[in-house]
Amino acid sequence: MASPNKKSIRFDWPYHFVALPLLLVTTVITITYWIQSLRSGENTLLAWLLLVLMLCLIFAIPRIRVYATKTQDRIVRIEEQFRYYRLTGKEIDSRLNKEQLIALRNAGDGEFPGLAERAAKENLSGKQIHEAVMNWREDTMRI
Repeated sequence: MASPNKKSIRFDWPYHFVALPLLLVTTVITITYWIQSLRSGENTLLAWLLLVLMLCLIFAIPRIRVYATKTQDRIVRIEEQFRYYRLTGKEIDSRLNKEQLIALRNAGDGEFPGLAERAAKENLSGKQIHEAVMNWREDTMRI
């Protein structure tokens, strides 16, 4: 059983340890090539093209990660709404926000409905919900 107070950070190794370092190295090489081309006056069109493509990658690669995280958040929200319905036969309180629902995913089935109602009633933060969880349910799928 993991401690609810311990922040678990997971890395997606192809993204964090391959794509981001390659992006950094490629950016440095591209800027170096661009500066050399402008100084020498040779291959300036190619240098500009590479620079523009590099700028596109600099914006695209982090956005891809943001989209994946937002998708995970939406899936967790839907899973927890369904889980609440499965356990209680009622819809979950609409006052619960994304942060609260994501924190509630770590509560065991026995305490989940009561904690969800308490979180909505008292407007608990994600941290407060984590501290209130007694039967910790680890989420090993989230990155």
